[in-house]
Amino acid sequence: MELVAEFHIHRIRPSRIAYRLGIDIAQVEAWLSGEQDAERFQRLMAAHRRRKYQFQICRADRLRGQQAYELRLAAQQDLQQENAMDLPQAGRRRQTRVRAHT
Repeated sequence: MELVAEFHIHRIRPSRIAYRLGIDIAQVEAWLSGEQDAERFQRLMAAHRRRKYQFQICRADRLRGQQAYELRLAAQQDLQQENAMDLPQAGRRRQTRVRAHT
């Protein structure tokens, strides 16, 4: 289950995860959809998300200037995007654009 969470954080498709680990794709999809062991799987995903973020920040610390800034910014945006994707559908706010008539 831990490897499934890690692979999912790195945006590997469920079918590829199942193939790499040699497990049933239905099991992978059950974990990803929250049908099975939802709380534990969410904790594992959060831990791997933090680990990925820390790794990206550590890589940025080795660099200087604009390149380091861009890596840090990308890591923060990636973390925010992944956190937003994990929110339940009911908890998400729908953003609408308002067009100005000119």
